[in-house]
Amino acid sequence: MTTTAEKKTYRVPFVERTEMQTLVLERGHAKLLMPLGPNANHVDVMYMGAFTVLAEATAANPGISILDTAKYFPIVKDIAVDFHRMAASDVTAEYRLDEEQIAALLADLERKGSAGYLAKIPMHDADGTLVATGKVTIKLLSHHWDK
Repeated sequence: MTTTAEKKTYRVPFVERTEMQTLVLERGHAKLLMPLGPNANHVDVMYMGAFTVLAEATAANPGISILDTAKYFPIVKDIAVDFHRMAASDVTAEYRLDEEQIAALLADLERKGSAGYLAKIPMHDADGTLVATGKVTIKLLSHHWDK
């Protein structure tokens, strides 16, 4: 049984198979890298699904980092990726919740058992070119949330 002092780690084997790397993971902040190698499509550019996984993980991790995961969990409510240009290299993405957003999310969780935010995730190739933008709605819910 998990106590409130223990932090649950969320693992998704599908995501792990992409070999995505965490560059930064701090309170309310994540920067991730999606390697081209295992995620290249038939013309040696980043597979569109890899952008989706990168956007989802980059958006969710800042929320997870502020949670008492013995009490709360994250889900993706909605996701869209706007593709701007092909990426023939690794791709990075970064997202940060500021302290004001974090305080509001934690207050909502405590008051009503749920909270949410919309993350806009710019994704850049190795040259710094914007190749895609993710829009991800993250919902944070109490384990006692009434479905």
